[in-house]
Amino acid sequence: MSADAGRQGTVLPTPSVGDEVAWVQRHLGHLALEPEVAASPDFRGGQSAADLALANFDVTGYARARNEVWPERRRGASRLSPYIRHGLIDLPSLWAHVADGPAGDRDKYRDELLWQEYARHLHARLGDAIRRPLRHEPPRRDRVGEWGWNREMACVDLAVEELETSGWLVNQTRMWLASQWSVRAGFDWREGAEHFERHLLDGSAAANLLGWQWTVGTGTGKPYGFSRWQVRKRAPGLCETCPLNDHCPIDGWPDSDGGPTVTHPDPLLRADPRAAVTAGPASVERLDGDLAPDAVWLTWESLGDGDPALVAHPDLPAVLVLDERLLKHRRLSGKRLVFVAETLADLATRRDVEVHLGNPATVLTGRRLAATAAPVPGWRRLAPRLELEKHPWPWLVRPGSGPVTSFTAWRRSSGAPTTGAARTGARRPRR
Repeated sequence: MSADAGRQGTVLPTPSVGDEVAWVQRHLGHLALEPEVAASPDFRGGQSAADLALANFDVTGYARARNEVWPERRRGASRLSPYIRHGLIDLPSLWAHVADGPAGDRDKYRDELLWQEYARHLHARLGDAIRRPLRHEPPRRDRVGEWGWNREMACVDLAVEELETSGWLVNQTRMWLASQWSVRAGFDWREGAEHFERHLLDGSAAANLLGWQWTVGTGTGKPYGFSRWQVRKRAPGLCETCPLNDHCPIDGWPDSDGGPTVTHPDPLLRADPRAAVTAGPASVERLDGDLAPDAVWLTWESLGDGDPALVAHPDLPAVLVLDERLLKHRRLSGKRLVFVAETLADLATRRDVEVHLGNPATVLTGRRLAATAAPVPGWRRLAPRLELEKHPWPWLVRPGSGPVTSFTAWRRSSGAPTTGAARTGARRPRR
């Protein structure tokens, strides 16, 4: 490929159903984490897969079983987070889906949807600053060993294997690994979060980084103390399979005092003077002169058939630009790339889809586009440089100017709907 072609981007053939793994290997293999690309054995991308997963999800029993880990048949997590992350299922639709469920299960699940919304509000407001400690420095620890996860531990091995093979974890094991990585082993929480993001099919910066900040105590000052007690409660019988069962390194509670308060916390945690910018358009903002768009620009946040811009323009081609420089830097697992390829292949059975590899600003400049305002820093940086018809993001709760210092503070100030599961104090994320 010539230098000019590299700057302009490469038009890729649209992936087809059944060929997604080979497509990623051919066109994106040089950007993937592993030399041999493979799909997740447990999840398939695409609106069709998302619709089936949603139709099969019954919230009954969720409150009791949402934290269970092992054996897998005991788990009660919805397993919908990969589809939520890419906009194949939006939060308002999920809120409505569980409306007729048992009150305790419905309210608990809706409470978790509000946590997801809080994460998006926080990320939309802070941008890349969400990668810094929010309110407290991490606990001070000496590093133990050369890697934060001891694979001899059956609990750790189970979780790391599922993370790196399936690309998904129940939230209980996410907290186990995050706590073991930072609170006990003393490794930088951001390195652990990056490893999660390489592998997790639902690996958004918003949910992943907030989950780590909560667990290691940088968001609350109260680190989560992972110990054998949680394993025995949530994975009964797993300890008995462990080679370290008789000398368990997490038999007791860790020294989990939080780090010192951040000296200069981001003032945006307290108030947002540009709340309307954070929230994005409240109604469709047309192109100048009422010009018509010639394509719909898709982002990783919004790849579903219900994307507002796609819905508004059913006859226009959908365009996704894979940012080559960003992907080279992030080195995502092939299973994440395959999930997106499966989503594009599925969408292409219903409308024209263009796929480009290159610099999004270069590829998209000069085109008239319709797009849904994604609540992420990259969209906000790029959007002003393009000719865009902007569509509102489908918020569950539209962002306001009040505090986001904690889930509780956000919930009180945002006008978020109440549920029977609402409670005060530090909030633990679930999936």
